[in-house]
Amino acid sequence: MLENLETELKIRGFSSKTVQSYLYYNKQFLAHINKEAGLIDENDVKSYLAWLISDKKASPSTIALAKAALKYYYDEILHKGIVNLKTPKIAKKLPVVLTKEEVKGLIEHAGSNKSSIILKMLYSSGIRVSELVSLKTTDLELDKRTAWVRKGKGSKDRLIILSDAVAKDLLKYLKEHPGGVLFFGKKGALTTRNIQKIVQGAAKRAGINKKVTPHTLRHSFATHLLENGTDIRLIQELLGHSNLQTTQIYTHVSDGEKRKIKSPLDNL
Repeated sequence: MLENLETELKIRGFSSKTVQSYLYYNKQFLAHINKEAGLIDENDVKSYLAWLISDKKASPSTIALAKAALKYYYDEILHKGIVNLKTPKIAKKLPVVLTKEEVKGLIEHAGSNKSSIILKMLYSSGIRVSELVSLKTTDLELDKRTAWVRKGKGSKDRLIILSDAVAKDLLKYLKEHPGGVLFFGKKGALTTRNIQKIVQGAAKRAGINKKVTPHTLRHSFATHLLENGTDIRLIQELLGHSNLQTTQIYTHVSDGEKRKIKSPLDNL
């Protein structure tokens, strides 16, 4: 029944993760309502979302994703125009950011040379973990201290920067691992889960009490660039954000300049 939804999502170029999520919530919806898709009306949508909120205690972000999945299928594909209700707002939480000392400690406790390079890559470029696992040796331009993310989020190619230290490490690494996917293990290319474990393990050994994920290094990359005076539009390009508003969250995270401000009470 949802084959046409899957086909449309793939034609539109949605990521495999989005395809999986949209199919999941639409299947769950039909199972909960116990109706054929063609008979669904607005009250059914309200009933399902209310069930997610009250019975399943789903978070606002989960509600928003479920609503987006239903809206795409019933409004954009079936043209029923029935998914128009308002749902709880998603709380705007500031991202966790590491200090420069914590980033250094994380890298020092990587556990292996390959893990160290992976951590340096995440922090020095701001690359997404999903993009890192897809990176190929042919995407690297080490002489220019850059690399290319091919078909990143939104199916866009994007130039990323690399530090001198990472470029030197990669030159040595590539002598033993030439060609193909850049990072791989015993069972083939490393997965996002593999990299999450590398980051979590290093954070634990470094004694960092914050919740640290690969995305934390991306947040730290952007925040530290901003604190160093890098133009926010350049940061937007490096991160691959289509909207500047997404990047502007780092103006609220960056505390370096705020700490330099002297309180007016000290001047009384």
